[in-house]
Amino acid sequence: MPASNTSRVPKRALSVLIADDNHDVVVTLSALLTHEGHFVHTCTNGTHALEMIKRVRPAVCILDIVMPGLNGFDIAREIHALQLGQRPVLVAISGQYMNPSDAFLARSAGFDHFLPKTADPRELLGLLDIVAGGQDPSAV
Repeated sequence: MPASNTSRVPKRALSVLIADDNHDVVVTLSALLTHEGHFVHTCTNGTHALEMIKRVRPAVCILDIVMPGLNGFDIAREIHALQLGQRPVLVAISGQYMNPSDAFLARSAGFDHFLPKTADPRELLGLLDIVAGGQDPSAV
């Protein structure tokens, strides 16, 4: 994607948790979302991710499916069981699970969205714009 001198301005800055055991994914997504004006929290372990979700209460959680500790499916189920009040929007990202049945499993576990790690960053930013605008992201 070509560099730009102008940064997009989100409708509202969001608190976003990125949990992935791939350091490069965490750094890249964190840089992108921070550049876009969002408040980013990161971790590389599923157990730590669940602890951070309870403590930080992010608006959006971008969770890898396969990582040490709890996997993304387990975290999604735990979040729904916790009844946190305002539940975060859950976005599954995966480089391994990419067929239609995997997307079904992600939805069944409680994810609102399922994206490949190679997704166009504009897709993720568009999703965050929808959340920031107060719209229901599961309708997208």
